Amino acid sequence: MDAPAADVLRDTRGWLEKAVIGLNLCPFAKAVYVKGQVHFAVSAAGSARELLEDMASELDALAASDPAVCETTLLIAPHCLRDFLAFNDFLGQAERLVRKRGLEGVVQLASFHPAYQFADSEAGDMANFTNRSPWPVVHLLREASVERAVEAMPDPAAIYEANMATLRRLGPAGWAALGVGPST
Repeated sequence: MDAPAADVLRDTRGWLEKAVIGLNLCPFAKAVYVKGQVHFAVSAAGSARELLEDMASELDALAASDPAVCETTLLIAPHCLRDFLAFNDFLGQAERLVRKRGLEGVVQLASFHPAYQFADSEAGDMANFTNRSPWPVVHLLREASVERAVEAMPDPAAIYEANMATLRRLGPAGWAALGVGPST
């Protein structure tokens, strides 16, 4: 499936608006999104190696940008790493790249995938949907911003528990009704 970048971007924005922000899966997302501080980068990479090259560019750009302009980056990979295990393996390479760029402690990664599955969970467990996105996504976050957000939360560990409860209440039909999958 070769999705046009405009469709990938629309799908990802829709997922962010309806699921991540709409269900309040990430209480920090709305503020940066409405301020226009989220950079969406749709990669044309067809391989993990090419995606690492794009990620290097995005890491450098995020590190060099003013947080008031670009707080975070979603690197979307619609043309590679569709297999979740391959994507999961890629994340180790991505973490090494962060260290190699001297950005450990500056940028951290979060991951989202259409087939995301936590270890020791069943594929259909609704808890997995906390990290399900329409396309493979590597989220580049400024650690300082994450630390500020976590400090502002009375119990940051409760976010994950609340998300699991929300998604289990929503169920598969409710998730499907959100319409946050790939459009192509």
